[in-house]
Formats: sequence, C-alpha cells, structure tokens
Amino acid sequence: MSKTALKVGIINAGAWGTAIGKILAEKHIPVQMWDFRDDVVNEINANRTNSRYLFGVNLPSGITASTDINSVTDGKDYLLIATPSLYISDIAEKISSVPGIRNGKTKIGILTKGFISTQSKPLLLTEHLEKILPESYKNNLVYISGPSHAEEVARGKLTGLISASENKKNSIRFRNLLQGSTLIVFSSFDVIGVQVSAAVKNIIAIACGMLDALKELSELFGDNTESLLIAAGLNEIQLIGQTMGSAYPETFTFIAGVGDLDVTCRSKYGRNRRFGKEIILDRIIDRYSNLEELIANIDEIGYLPEGVMACKNIKAYSKQKDLWLPISDAVYEILNKEAEPFQAVNNMLNRISGRNKLAKGI
Repeated sequence: MSKTALKVGIINAGAWGTAIGKILAEKHIPVQMWDFRDDVVNEINANRTNSRYLFGVNLPSGITASTDINSVTDGKDYLLIATPSLYISDIAEKISSVPGIRNGKTKIGILTKGFISTQSKPLLLTEHLEKILPESYKNNLVYISGPSHAEEVARGKLTGLISASENKKNSIRFRNLLQGSTLIVFSSFDVIGVQVSAAVKNIIAIACGMLDALKELSELFGDNTESLLIAAGLNEIQLIGQTMGSAYPETFTFIAGVGDLDVTCRSKYGRNRRFGKEIILDRIIDRYSNLEELIANIDEIGYLPEGVMACKNIKAYSKQKDLWLPISDAVYEILNKEAEPFQAVNNMLNRISGRNKLAKGI
C-alpha cells in the first residue's frame, strides 16, 4: 500500500496528537483527528491552527477534525490514541464496536503515558486495552514513546521515538509510518520497559521541578544535585520495569529510558517539571486535602501533569512488591499531604545519599 493511500485517525487533538498529525500530513498522509471540544475541532478545520495546545503552529491542509469518534475511527489503516490515561478506558469502549476495530483491520498505536489503576495492581496501557478491545488486538498493539515534547516535534526539531510491540511487524509498520526528515524512529519489542519508562519518568520530573524551585531558595542545591536526582530516578525506573517483567536492559539506557527522562526533567516544555516547581513556589496543591482530591480535580490545574496519576499507581505497586523507591515515595507523600514539600525533599535526598543531615539548611 502506498503512503498516499493510507488513512490515519488520531484520537484526541491535544498537543501530542496534533503534533503527530502535522508530521503525517506533511508526508501527504490524510489525517482525521477526533476531539470532544467543539472549539478545538472548529479551529483546526477553519483556521488550520490549534491555539489551545500548539500556539503559533500552522497545520497542513491534509488534517481535518471531527467530534464524531466513529467517523474518525472507522475505515482507517492506522489509529493513534493520544487520550490522557484518565480517559483512555472510555475511549477504548467507544471505539471497540466500530467496524474497522471490530474486525481487527485497523492497526492501533498508543501515544498516551501512564498506568491504569486496578485493585490488584497498576496495569500497563497495552495490557488494559487488550481487555477492552477485540481479541485480535492481543499482543498486536503498538506503544510509541521517546523524548519528544510536542512543541518541538510540531516545529520540526529533530526527534527520536520508539515503536514498541510484541508483534514485530506492527512495530516496524508504525516505525515506517512515523519516521521522516525530522523523526528518527526505532523499533523495540520491550513493550513493558518502554511503557514503564514513559510513565515513571513523569514522577521523577515532578521531583526535579521541586528541586529546581529549591535551587532558588537554598544554596545547597545546584545542577549537580539535579543530576544526582535524575540518576537515582533512572534506577527507580529500571527497578520498576524489571519487576514488571522487562527483560531488555538497553531500554533504560537508550532513548525510551534515559533519553525521555532527561528531556522531561530538564525541558522548559515539561508539564510535570512545571508542576513540581509550582508545588514549591506557588503552593499549587495547598487547596487539596490529599492525592485523591487532587486527581478528582486535576482539570483545575490548567494542564495535565500525568505524573500525579502515575505516582498513585506506583505507590500501590511498590507496597505490593516491597520496592525501595525514595523519589517516588517522596512525591507521593507530598501529593497525599503526608509531608510538607521541604521536609519530604530533605528526606528523599537523605535516603538517596545515605546521609542523615544532607539538607539541614533548608
């Protein structure tokens, strides 16, 4: 099938979904996007822009948008799901009966980062969606991740991605679909490791944001401290990934692991890093009594820090598996109002270093 004959649907016209849509449309692949917001859909169709999520970016004419999820989903060769993890279950339920999905003809890729909460354990997104979608999608879903802020992808900055699937052919199919002059896409069979890296790095980025704010308030902290935190965070990501079943150490030392962690913790576009800074400087979570209340009212933040939801899931998993996760535990304690941010960061650094009085001067 030639590229010009392909039809691609994208679920959710947020920043990441729109950026990927722009890349595909620039390759002359027709893209239809779904979003529930009338203003976003109307602006894409009328103005070729999406100012809510990608201000200042012009979109190619090959992109159209609709609020009708069935029309966006049906008859597509490829479907990319970019819905936040909080809402991905509802989306999977809605599309599962669409003919192209029901008969398994449409290949599905997932762009979302995070876990799904269950009573027994947090589920990987592919694991969860396989329980909702038709049986033909079992072991055939593709997970796409990497150090890739939408703002830079949409503006043509050179970027690397990972296309991971237990189905080797599908991994390669999505690699070929996405790669181009500004996207370098690699194939991977480590669906577990890539997903864990994508989700947990957001927790570490919240901690980095808090530390960044503390650098403004204390002479004890600097760039060296931040690198210490990122390195320790990578250890936590790898420990969780291996415990969940990843058998590919190279996942964590390549772009899905260290690459995505670095850009999320350091970039000015990082929402989770921003959220961490605002916890310290703006007391943004003071109005919430615990983590559950924060999650229930997450839309009030004005942007979505996925690390908040991931933190809840990882805390439950670490208790179940008795994992030593000082950074994730500290972020959880802060979000759940079990500790004040200054004290929790102090304790976190003490646990990482093994010293008792590292941050006494906070």
